[in-house]
Amino acid sequence: MIKLELVAGVIGFALWVYCLVDAIGTPPQRVEHLPKVAWIVLVLLFPFVGSIAWLALGRDRGARPLTRSQGAAPGFPEYERPGRMAAGDAGRDEEFLRQVRARAEEQRRRHELARREEAAREEAERQRLRAAREARGQGRSGSADGPGAPAGG
Repeated sequence: MIKLELVAGVIGFALWVYCLVDAIGTPPQRVEHLPKVAWIVLVLLFPFVGSIAWLALGRDRGARPLTRSQGAAPGFPEYERPGRMAAGDAGRDEEFLRQVRARAEEQRRRHELARREEAAREEAERQRLRAAREARGQGRSGSADGPGAPAGG
């Protein structure tokens, strides 16, 4: 029996919280029969009865989210400017795209050149280190140490 009362209490609390949040979030022009503040006070003071009354009488049942034509703000207003998608001048548009492609190709060339120069520097450094190791190895003249032997001594 306690479990049933607990479940009923949790459901009643959830209903109260939902109705309170709904009453607070509803625009005043969509509230019916009483002023918005009166509905909020009613739901606060009489949680169960106020919540049922709010659901049955307080809110506009036909309320749906506003559309763009009704004045709702768009998610991305920068994409909804008039003429945004249409090219104003096809010739200028083609020229702009040609310039963008040329810049992209130049950037690719510069990147490839920088990558090759870096690879050449790394290879030169490897060869320099290899030559230094070989010079050190020949300087030992007849050392019986293998390739895993510690350097210096």
